[in-house]
Amino acid sequence: MSTKLSLSIAFVLIALAALIGAALFNQLPDPMPSHWNAAGQVDDTMSKPWGVFFLPLFTAGLTLLLAAVPAIDPLKANIAKFRSLYNLFIVGFVVFMLYVYGLTLAAALGANFNMTLMLLPMMGLLFIGLGYFMKSIKRNYFIGIRTPWTLSSDEIWDKTHALGAKTFIAGGIAILLSAFLGEAGLWLMLPALLLAALVPIVYSYLLFARQEK
Repeated sequence: MSTKLSLSIAFVLIALAALIGAALFNQLPDPMPSHWNAAGQVDDTMSKPWGVFFLPLFTAGLTLLLAAVPAIDPLKANIAKFRSLYNLFIVGFVVFMLYVYGLTLAAALGANFNMTLMLLPMMGLLFIGLGYFMKSIKRNYFIGIRTPWTLSSDEIWDKTHALGAKTFIAGGIAILLSAFLGEAGLWLMLPALLLAALVPIVYSYLLFARQEK
């Protein structure tokens, strides 16, 4: 996917979401729910204008930041090698954020659901997508598993991300399965997230230690 196309899709989606929020503005309560605890219950609120427009604006800002990363990374030539997948990731990130936004509006309008359980399927798909994306990431300073050890060597970087691709995909599948376990699914999701992130980090250090020897 080209950079121009990915950013066009991203900002069209953000604009549509903001327009939907604006169209629903008079029907929404003030204040609006803005945060949920681990049990999926509302535990904080914010004023209606912020509730309606903060997330689209925040997503737009992060999208611009993600778009700027390839231009400012000292290893931008490496990013160019997987730029099409990176552009696809930007679109996927926007879709995820706007899914959260849609759930927020639905909750504010009185829909009764558990936010945590509604997020789990999309989180699982996001992790699976990240795992697929991770296989193609080349060494850089902003994207991927950036530890002192992976940044020290292309070989350590590539081997760590090959493993990270597997742990993230496995973690994403575990998160998808946890969506069918109700509130007990948190006990599967949390270890899955932890292992997906920590195992590649430890592995990168072990590779570095072996290389030093």
